[in-house]
Amino acid sequence: MLDYLIAIIAGIVQGIVEWLPVSSQGNLSMVLTILQVDPEIAVQLALFFQVGTTISAATYYRDDIMTVFRTLPDWQPGTAYTGENAITSYILVACLMTGIVGIPLYIFAVDLAGQVSGGVFIAAIGVLLILTGLLQRSAESVSMGGRERPTLLDSMLVGATQGVAILPGISRSGVTTSVLLFRSYEPPSAFRLSFLLSIPASLGAAALTMVGAGGLPGIELGPAITALVVSAAVGYVTIATLMRLVERVPFSAVCFGLGGVAIVGGGAVALLV
Repeated sequence: MLDYLIAIIAGIVQGIVEWLPVSSQGNLSMVLTILQVDPEIAVQLALFFQVGTTISAATYYRDDIMTVFRTLPDWQPGTAYTGENAITSYILVACLMTGIVGIPLYIFAVDLAGQVSGGVFIAAIGVLLILTGLLQRSAESVSMGGRERPTLLDSMLVGATQGVAILPGISRSGVTTSVLLFRSYEPPSAFRLSFLLSIPASLGAAALTMVGAGGLPGIELGPAITALVVSAAVGYVTIATLMRLVERVPFSAVCFGLGGVAIVGGGAVALLV
């Protein structure tokens, strides 16, 4: 029963924070560590549970996904960023860049998590959350343009940035949205492009985690399914709500608040241990 309770809590946390410009992986790893899950396993579970919110995004953006599958057979480099091909090219190039940057960082993160105490691990997540908040605050101050169609440079920048976000505490949605805002996209378009890219990235991260762990990372099948179902349901509601509020909510303040709590709480745990 304890495993199922942890799975439900993890699913709710993942479903909410995945779509906010705060680190879902960092916050979920922090919550799991507080619930006495080993930090190394917590990092792996935080990546694996993203499958649930991937289902949320795939359902919400099903029309865009159908466009990608429809244009993929006729995709050609010469027309890569014209018309409907632009979204397909954006996802393909960005995913390639994410893998190049993210896989080595994933290996580093899991190895590091296995060598530090829970308190130090939580405090480190807090530092990265605050850095994410600073980036988000900077992006919020940039004057917005009217761009909607991604370019090759956009794809490479966002993909590489998403690869860095595999580190716990770096918000995937926060940093990728910030890059798109810096590139003069309006907030709704920036969030849409960020959320679309989360679908293949999250599936890849979950697959990488399962390969590294040799199966489900430290969890039984029943609790794992429970966490995924809860995160999918909560995630869909969160996306719908967020897209209605995206132009008014100052998410950088959330990053600062959570980061400060994590640093203080993590430091206290480290001192007690």
